[in-house]
Amino acid sequence: MPSAFLRIEGGSCRSWLLTVLLSTFMFQLLRSVGLRAFSMASETYKSGTHSTAFITCPNDTVAKDLARGIVQQKLAACVNIVPSIMSVYEWQGSIQEDNEVLLMIKTRSSKVPALTDYVRKNHPYEVAEVISLPIDQGNPPYLKWISDVVPE
Repeated sequence: MPSAFLRIEGGSCRSWLLTVLLSTFMFQLLRSVGLRAFSMASETYKSGTHSTAFITCPNDTVAKDLARGIVQQKLAACVNIVPSIMSVYEWQGSIQEDNEVLLMIKTRSSKVPALTDYVRKNHPYEVAEVISLPIDQGNPPYLKWISDVVPE
């Protein structure tokens, strides 16, 4: 007797169930990826709003003290301490070679003058290096975090 309902055999049932489960999983995955992509694409960033600054220090102690002070004073959102770099430079007419520690600082471009002033007051070098480069592009949520942490 013909049935009005589709009869699913054992193998077909497993196949159908697997298809439904995979489709549900893929939908959730694609939805998540799509929402993240939309979120990132909808955020705007004005090139140069933030900067990365570089400072060299004579040792770890000075580097950590400066880094903590810079973050506590809200002059930067983050300071990376890169140990053991070799600097070769001319100073007072002769070539010098020194082991140093590098600070990589993420901040608002508008804070670079205050950052420079802080370093000049707290750094042991007679002429402390403070150089900065504007950030042209980056991960929008990270750049927003810098703005959230470092007030205007």
